[in-house]
Amino acid sequence: MTTSEKTEEPTAPLSDAVQHALAVTLRGCEELLPREDWIKKLAKSEKTGQPLRIKLGLDPTAPDIHIGHTVVLNKMRQLQDLGHTVIFLIGDFTTLIGDPSGRNSTRPPLTAEQIKQNAETYKTQAFKVLDPSKTELRYNSEWSDSLGSRGMIQLAAKYTVARMMERNDFHERFHAGSSISIHEFLYPLMQGYDSVALKSDIELGGTDQKFNLLMGRHLQEEYGQEPQCILTMPLLEGLDGVEKMSKSKNNYIGITEDANTMFAKVLSISDELMWRWYTLLSFKSEAEIAALKAEVAGGRNPKDAKVMLAKEITTRFHSAAAADAAEADFINRSQGGIPDEIDEKTLPLGEGGAQQGIGVLLKLAGLTASTGEANRLIDGGGVRVDGNVVSDKALKLGAGTYVLQVGKRKFARVTLG
Repeated sequence: MTTSEKTEEPTAPLSDAVQHALAVTLRGCEELLPREDWIKKLAKSEKTGQPLRIKLGLDPTAPDIHIGHTVVLNKMRQLQDLGHTVIFLIGDFTTLIGDPSGRNSTRPPLTAEQIKQNAETYKTQAFKVLDPSKTELRYNSEWSDSLGSRGMIQLAAKYTVARMMERNDFHERFHAGSSISIHEFLYPLMQGYDSVALKSDIELGGTDQKFNLLMGRHLQEEYGQEPQCILTMPLLEGLDGVEKMSKSKNNYIGITEDANTMFAKVLSISDELMWRWYTLLSFKSEAEIAALKAEVAGGRNPKDAKVMLAKEITTRFHSAAAADAAEADFINRSQGGIPDEIDEKTLPLGEGGAQQGIGVLLKLAGLTASTGEANRLIDGGGVRVDGNVVSDKALKLGAGTYVLQVGKRKFARVTLG
């Protein structure tokens, strides 16, 4: 049982608006702490008409984000649509330190130029989910740079080393004999100080950010502010349905990927994972999702629901027209058709104008990493030339133009000569 479940409900009846806002907040979340405080904040906001301040901070450590990152952005948008003030905080200062969350070694620092470039990309991509006209965009260098040495010492005095070492990653690294740099202790302090500077009412983050989020609550109390609530969201499973979505695991969907690839990747997930994605990624109401799930349980093809999800996600990051075109492209490919736009390659014949083997061509065309992989795919029936399945690994092609296909989504129009 989570802490949020243990908290007793208030005795006073909740208005319909507060009950709805609470339901929106809790949808798909891991923990809401303290739940009672959040209900009080919602009730006060309704009574006074003063919107609550909803904070999310992201460090621009990489140039792109994937849809796993948008789980917290989606929650921000849901709260934004209720009329509250959303603060999208870009951690250009904290990135200089490096978040130690979940790390078993010190994070290598980025240059100021890398941070600046990544920050611009993050801003553009975040506004594919958030309404930019209703979003307060901030950078934590605004107050962190001016804090100075004296201010940093005063801030560090508000937390103990013993409490810091209770953090799982620090605790494990210490007992494993791994180094911990002093500057890493500054990260949770600076993230917590962001909440002081922004006077946030609630801060969102992944489950791996719980320590940092609680730090913000602690420091607000130290500075005489009403402490924020914290809302943690689960980490989204990737395409494999097992591991956390990650570029390094190649189980991700980048939000800047083309519409056809995005659509096809959503359709590749399992039926079970689809409902998890609906809860965390879809803007459909819980009632709509429950009704759709009941239809599938009653005999409707689950692929219909998956297509709806694929179109919703693709529309969000591209457009409705692009989603429709991606659906048509997927149907065309699944029926053995060739997409309208594919890579064009001009490749040489063998020595003396000799024909080229299919395995070499697939590698040269960038459709496989090696001829060995090409041969394995041919054995599995996953290679086509001009729409015809290749069954002979010894196939050679002479001068001419051919459409090479690997699996359902990889194509190249190759001209040999």
